[in-house]
Amino acid sequence: MNKMARTFNKGRNMASGLALWNPLLHLLVLVMCIQGTGGRKMSETQDGDGHETTHTEHAHAHHPSSHMHHHMDPSFMIFFTLEDLKEGKTRAIYFPKINPSKSPHLLPREEADQIPFSSKQLLHLLHFFSFSQDSPQAKAMEDTLRQCEIEPIKGEIKSCATSLESMLDFTRGVFGLDTPFSVVATTHLTNSTTNFQNYTILEEPKEILAPKMVACHTMSYPYVVFYCHSQKSVNKVFKVLLGGEDGDRVEAVAVCHLDTSQWSPNHASFSVLRTKPGASAVCHFFPADNLVWVPASTSM
Repeated sequence: MNKMARTFNKGRNMASGLALWNPLLHLLVLVMCIQGTGGRKMSETQDGDGHETTHTEHAHAHHPSSHMHHHMDPSFMIFFTLEDLKEGKTRAIYFPKINPSKSPHLLPREEADQIPFSSKQLLHLLHFFSFSQDSPQAKAMEDTLRQCEIEPIKGEIKSCATSLESMLDFTRGVFGLDTPFSVVATTHLTNSTTNFQNYTILEEPKEILAPKMVACHTMSYPYVVFYCHSQKSVNKVFKVLLGGEDGDRVEAVAVCHLDTSQWSPNHASFSVLRTKPGASAVCHFFPADNLVWVPASTSM
């Protein structure tokens, strides 16, 4: 077995007892305990447009093919407007339920850096991970590598982090070396297994007053990859307490992008909200395995 294979097998066998979206999130980050956190399973990206890797705003300028035919897909029902962000409002929302024990692991940088992360190496990577070229997993890997390699839109900086260390390095670069930062994430307060249902905002949403933010989205890949980015345009971050029809309770993180003028007109949010680039703010909820980093001095 070659060194790279030994490296990945070691990473694959790491304990998966901690997850980035549980109450130990802050402790995990502080001690940099890379014991395995859940990411998007490869099986979650099954169709040709990579739903699991394109439904968040990181895809807003990167997909020339139209998403308009996906407007009925529940996984796109995460978008809303600022006007919807009021106590008592009810809307259908998609929150994927993720099982950390069945999810890819977060590798330490010393291991992740030994595995190529490039579309030029795709055939080699498919052989390495034992995926056929026409498999859904191969399509998911190709989509992830392509999105990671596309140039950022105007006013955006981005990086695909293959380890906790590289994610923290990118965030530190955005905020400044001397600026401490913290993380917020969606928390499921109950154990509902329902992915898609009506949720009602139970109390007035709380804005997290952050001058800058870094959003990190999990991508479909054999091990955990975060697509992290920060935009110069004005964004608002909120914590929203939601109650589901089945009694589910979610403390959700939501981000509102006030300037969407640089987004692709084919972005799924415009189909869901029946709007167009630059016409209005676009907000979306974060699934539990996505992270938002904000300066530690931020009012939370």
